[in-house]
Amino acid sequence: MARRESAAAGPGSRALIVDLIRSSGPISRVELVNATGLTQPTISNIVRRLIDDGVVRETGDTVATRGKPRAMLVINSRAAYGVGIHVGADTLTCVVTDTRGGTVGRQLVAAPADGRPESVAARLATLYHEVTHGLGLPPQSVAGMAVVGPGPVDVTRGRFLALPGREGSVTRGAGLDLTHALTGRLGVPVLVDSDAAAATVGEFWGRQVSRERTFGCLYMNSGIGSGVVLDGALHRGASSNAGKLGHVPIVRDGEPCHCGSRGCLEQYAAPRVLVARARAVRGLTRRLRIRTEDDDARAFDVLARAAIYGDEQARALLDESAAMLAEGAVLLANMWDIDTLVLAGPGFAVAGSIYVTEIRRRLAERAFARDVHNVRVDLSSNPRDSAAIGGAALVLQGSVAPGHGPELAARV
Repeated sequence: MARRESAAAGPGSRALIVDLIRSSGPISRVELVNATGLTQPTISNIVRRLIDDGVVRETGDTVATRGKPRAMLVINSRAAYGVGIHVGADTLTCVVTDTRGGTVGRQLVAAPADGRPESVAARLATLYHEVTHGLGLPPQSVAGMAVVGPGPVDVTRGRFLALPGREGSVTRGAGLDLTHALTGRLGVPVLVDSDAAAATVGEFWGRQVSRERTFGCLYMNSGIGSGVVLDGALHRGASSNAGKLGHVPIVRDGEPCHCGSRGCLEQYAAPRVLVARARAVRGLTRRLRIRTEDDDARAFDVLARAAIYGDEQARALLDESAAMLAEGAVLLANMWDIDTLVLAGPGFAVAGSIYVTEIRRRLAERAFARDVHNVRVDLSSNPRDSAAIGGAALVLQGSVAPGHGPELAARV
């Protein structure tokens, strides 16, 4: 294999090495040379800097060879901590993870009742301080914070954009640059991104997925989104709003959607739609003890639990949603030729097995490249917190392995 000397000078070299150690560690320097095509001096220099920065450490173990014993390298889980906060309609979920993606702290609080951008920023800052101080994290050990929520987002300006028909969301005020406001208050880098994008990076990072795999994620909360990781980096699109699978029309001239289109996947498969349909079935919500005042998230959990335990009417609703979402999964697989797909988000927390089973079946039957390779479909190990965990992963990826996408602002 020809040595790719030019790669050593590129911004992605460090990201490449970190990704390989993250996904393959423990790994030796010689194995990194063989895997990358970079020269031994180039690998040694990059690894030395990573060790000096505390990102990578030698395990103390060695592999015996005919020559000098090879020291093994792993990611230092305590190199830095990332903070991710998921902004929901009624709650804020804060998660802190270590460099390897392990959760070290979590807190769930109510979102500000008034929903004003200034109130949201103040509550986010308070929550950050409460959680990091409660864990006893030194300020210099925190790589930054990511605030994630329903799209679309303006990543460059660091703000959420209000959506028509989402007036009840805490993100309805689009007039505040959260990145600027929070960086000044907290003294750490802050970024804003979509929940689906964050969940995709979080699952990729925490599962130690190889950058050689084409990795996809389906995210379902109140809406439906997706993300794809190519060569270790999230595919973002022109404005970092790629992957809006929920807004792919599946029914010609179908139900109107708040995005401005008609017949979108979300209008037939999203939890809030299933809850509305359940409320329209005579006697169903009373039998399942879904109250009028219950929000969609709680009502969907009850509906999903009933489906799992054999309620025929509830199961019919979930099966129809799963069938629709499976069509979206086939579309995603055919567009990107993905080989790994993970289902993440609160919508999969209770009845994820129903969706996994149907999506696996549909991909085995209809994926375009099914005779060449199968598509592995898994459920997130923590569907409810996947977006917040992913926010922390975005921070850590941008800090210890820059070169994957939008970078963190400098620490103030």
